[in-house]
Amino acid sequence: MSADTSLQQLKDERAIAVLLATLARILDTRAWERVPEVVASDVSFDYTDSGSDVQGREALLANFRRYLDVCGPSQHLLGSLIVEVDGDHALSRCYVQARHRCTDPADPRLFDSNGEYVDRWERRAEGWRMVHRRAIWASMSGDPSVIGFGA
Repeated sequence: MSADTSLQQLKDERAIAVLLATLARILDTRAWERVPEVVASDVSFDYTDSGSDVQGREALLANFRRYLDVCGPSQHLLGSLIVEVDGDHALSRCYVQARHRCTDPADPRLFDSNGEYVDRWERRAEGWRMVHRRAIWASMSGDPSVIGFGA
């Protein structure tokens, strides 16, 4: 591998890491208009780890809003990131811990989800974009009504 290839790979890995962090902050600030900065219009996703993908950025945005617009503050923490770049395609894996608080600041109820995001990326004209996300949930704890389950 040449020095130029190595440098490009490092730049690509860094760009994807920044996009992952950006998406976490978009979720936590509910800056829905910024989703296209990270997610391709033709994204597919599986947030239930069922093996059944849902198609499209608008569907992904609706999924985000379904759970986050009904809860109070959230914090999506990402860690143990691995990015593998192969030309104009990449795969990233990172652990996620997502904490969701109740809308009432005096209400102590929380809902936590912990797992892994496995994302596929493509280099597009506008830069790297997520084209597939699979969420693999390892554990969930707390009160699921905080994010609208059972409400």
